[in-house]
Amino acid sequence: MVEQILKVDELPIGAPLRPARFMSVGTAGDERQIAFLKVPEGGKSAALPGLVWLGGFKSDMRSTKASALLAWAEAAGHSALALDYSGHGESSGTFEDGTIGRWFEEALAVFRAESVGPQIVLGSSMGGWIALLLARALAKAGEQNRLHGFVLIAPAVDFTAHMWEGLPAKVRRTIETEGKWLRPSKYSPEPYPITRQLIEEGKNHLLLGGTIRTHAPVHILQGMQDADVPWKRATTLIEHLAGDPAVLTLVKDGDHRLSREEDLQRLFAAIEAMG
Repeated sequence: MVEQILKVDELPIGAPLRPARFMSVGTAGDERQIAFLKVPEGGKSAALPGLVWLGGFKSDMRSTKASALLAWAEAAGHSALALDYSGHGESSGTFEDGTIGRWFEEALAVFRAESVGPQIVLGSSMGGWIALLLARALAKAGEQNRLHGFVLIAPAVDFTAHMWEGLPAKVRRTIETEGKWLRPSKYSPEPYPITRQLIEEGKNHLLLGGTIRTHAPVHILQGMQDADVPWKRATTLIEHLAGDPAVLTLVKDGDHRLSREEDLQRLFAAIEAMG
């Protein structure tokens, strides 16, 4: 499959550079303007499933992987959709106000309003957790037929709980007494604020306590050199996906981002394998 896929340096660049569109999410007094990018269906095959990109914590819809995906989708004839959660990228709001439930609400609203037909949902890091919450919500509403498959990249399912468990006691006290802790990041010169409400609200959305249903095939791509989401968490997730077909690809030299050209080729191949 990989040899049939366009190389990254052969992809058109027009789709990632197009201007964002916006939709309002939330009730009066808590409305956020959520930015998104869309690629219309190409002429190759109207039967192809659409693609929906859900990014990670502090990432945005113009990141390396999201941009490459939109360009590849346009070239391959898929419709595609990517969004910025509130406090991310071009969306309104403050990052420190964000919670898993808030960002999930935004993803679900944009998915329902802007995607048509069966979709392959692609979730990177935190986006993998949000993708699985999306699957649960759609199934509860009887809309599981809108899901064609999932490709999850280093899925950080329940990451707020894992983060809290790994924090030193001094940092926990800072979060509890001051409401936040500025976590140094190797991905940005600015630290990431980890708020008490992010940790506390995340408890409402934990998934690893029981069976997780997606009602569609799942392919997980996981780097074994991932310092943020250890690869054994991916095997734990596979164990919880007992009711649906699931494949795990471990990349021995892969890091958390999996954004090298060979990693992007694996992503595109996983999409093509789902039809």
